[in-house]
Amino acid sequence: MGTGESLARRALAPFASLLLFLQAALLVTGGAVRLTGSGLGCPTWPECTPGSYTPVPDQVQGQLHAWIEFGNRLLTFALFFVAIATIVTVYRSHRRDLRFLAVTQLLGILAQGVLGGITVLTNLNPLAVASHFILSIFLIAAATSLHSRRKKPFVRTSSSHVGISRYSTFHLLFSFLVIAIGTLVTASGPHAGDLQAPRLRLGIRNIAYLHGGLVAVLLLITIAFYLHHDHRFETKRWLAIFSVLALAQGAIGYIQYIQGVPVLLVGTHLLGSSLVWIAAWRVRLSVVRKPA
Repeated sequence: MGTGESLARRALAPFASLLLFLQAALLVTGGAVRLTGSGLGCPTWPECTPGSYTPVPDQVQGQLHAWIEFGNRLLTFALFFVAIATIVTVYRSHRRDLRFLAVTQLLGILAQGVLGGITVLTNLNPLAVASHFILSIFLIAAATSLHSRRKKPFVRTSSSHVGISRYSTFHLLFSFLVIAIGTLVTASGPHAGDLQAPRLRLGIRNIAYLHGGLVAVLLLITIAFYLHHDHRFETKRWLAIFSVLALAQGAIGYIQYIQGVPVLLVGTHLLGSSLVWIAAWRVRLSVVRKPA
């Protein structure tokens, strides 16, 4: 192994960790933009204001809103450069098994930039905002896969685990459904990102009850999955982590609902959604992948 390849292999772990952290951070800071009413702090795209890529004095939105929105855009640029560095590191370390994951990170970040522009240009249409969030969920999943294999290659498990693999697929899809319905709760709620932003008229109470009911079902599915005899210790460990995070997330969601969705709790719930999703994805990976 040459010196360049050896250095690239050592650099891969921190780059993969940073990439996952920034993907989750982008989701949380995007929520902060919405919760502070800064969604149109930069009212155009790709410029922040007509004629300037950075915030300028604005009598309508104010400097604070502009810098909050601009900060979120800067984080996307940071992600872009980390993704480039990760791709270079993956290729120089000759990790062929990670090339696809690394490239999809870059392509996804570029798509996030375009979708973010569409969100701004449609005055924070709730479906565009939800799509922005769902794309982040997919990118977090890919970054989690890359992060889990950063130190050594993994291979698919044997066909003897077909039954448990199907169970884990159902668990993952149901986790995604809970998160997707959560975006509809957000799209129907009061934190639109701007006073003039449109809202989905789904009935916040009904959609919130549906979301809460699905969370309860997900916890029951997780318990049943944990009690299943045909899986490894690693799967049990991640199911336990998922259960703790999901319970905490459910408690936060209930408290924020009865408290009238205060901003701080909503932001914490948003962070929790990314952690729950990472744990759900790690459960799935522990079933279908093992060290080579």
